[in-house]
Amino acid sequence: MNDRFEKTFARCASEKRPAFIAYVCAGDPNYAISLDICRELLRNGTDILELGVPFSDPVADGPVNQRAALRALNNGMTHAKAFELARELRKEFDQPIVFYTYYNMIHALGVDAYCRTAQASGVSGILALDCPPEEAGELLAECKRHELSTIFIVAPTTPDARISLIASHASGFIYYVSRLGVTGTRDTLSDGLSEGVARIKAHTALPVAVGFGVSKPEHVVEIGNAAEGVIVGSALVKVIENNLNDPSSIPAKMREQLKFLLGK
Repeated sequence: MNDRFEKTFARCASEKRPAFIAYVCAGDPNYAISLDICRELLRNGTDILELGVPFSDPVADGPVNQRAALRALNNGMTHAKAFELARELRKEFDQPIVFYTYYNMIHALGVDAYCRTAQASGVSGILALDCPPEEAGELLAECKRHELSTIFIVAPTTPDARISLIASHASGFIYYVSRLGVTGTRDTLSDGLSEGVARIKAHTALPVAVGFGVSKPEHVVEIGNAAEGVIVGSALVKVIENNLNDPSSIPAKMREQLKFLLGK
């Protein structure tokens, strides 16, 4: 595990709260505003930053995050600029940065080159959404060589034997998808959340972070009672989408949304 994750989860546990993991798409709505958005998130309670690397076919993402990726791509965001964004943030902040990405982009650059560049850019972990552990041998080896954590997803329908397999290859934390489907905000969390987290914990000592559908402060509290981390994406990305007519206002509005979610 990259020691930034270990230190972060240990600190949050000592403070008796879950780690808050914020997702935004790198370069949405443009590079400069995206950098300021990330700064606001990291200054105001985000413990781990998930940076979505914009991709033309984000099959795990719901409509809100799909539109974010399209905006970023249309405004000139590239993979190289995503690494640049991480480098700029690392100059100011020590929190873990996760690249939320798809294997096509890793493969296109070359797994070794990708992991080497990620490490040099201050990235702490890789979540390759469409790369299952059975197919991730090269990625796992290069991430280990370059001291990058490898984060994998567990779903409510994942059988116990497969949870054990995933846990044996994961580091950093386990990402538990609390409901079936794609990303997006929901009014309520899924039933069986605590039971799902407990099933994962039976197979690993890694922290478990819960995402998909988190949109209210009470969701954060409920997840914090069961898991070590809470992941919020679409509820933050919507702030960007809802204020495209005044992009310069987005970082401040993102700060207010973060405070709302954290109950501050």
